[in-house]
Amino acid sequence: MPDKKKTTIVLFSGDYDKTMAAYIIANGAAAYDHEVTIFHTFWGLNALRKDNQVPVKKNLLEKMFGKMMPRGTDKMGLSKMNYLGMGPKMIKHVMKKHNALPLPQLVDMAQEQDVKLIACTMTMDLLGLQKEELLDGIEYAGVAAYIGDSEDGNITLFI
Repeated sequence: MPDKKKTTIVLFSGDYDKTMAAYIIANGAAAYDHEVTIFHTFWGLNALRKDNQVPVKKNLLEKMFGKMMPRGTDKMGLSKMNYLGMGPKMIKHVMKKHNALPLPQLVDMAQEQDVKLIACTMTMDLLGLQKEELLDGIEYAGVAAYIGDSEDGNITLFI
């Protein structure tokens, strides 16, 4: 029996549309029986942030990063045509009209399909993010873990 196919994605972007593309691809690959890993780094970590503020101890710079970054997938802006927040509202309206799953549900679906969601620990340290602020059921690792997952991968993407 051949080895299971692997898809690995580095999610660097914190844009709603790019994050949505990453999760659509991940869910599609999982549906095709691929072993899927999404390595969230830098602004891509925002996709793993909980919607609600979690009381954790932070220094001033970490607090500033926390306030400036979107909390959760629904608060992310678009990469193009953001227009002071109108763009995301418009795209979400169009998605609802066409019965497309919104990004928060795509993240849930990925977890249900056992897509490995990894938060980059180095970036968490740099941005002052703590485990309590991120979704439950995810993994925490450095770049070596991603390299280990991707070195025998069939599909590797950087989004």
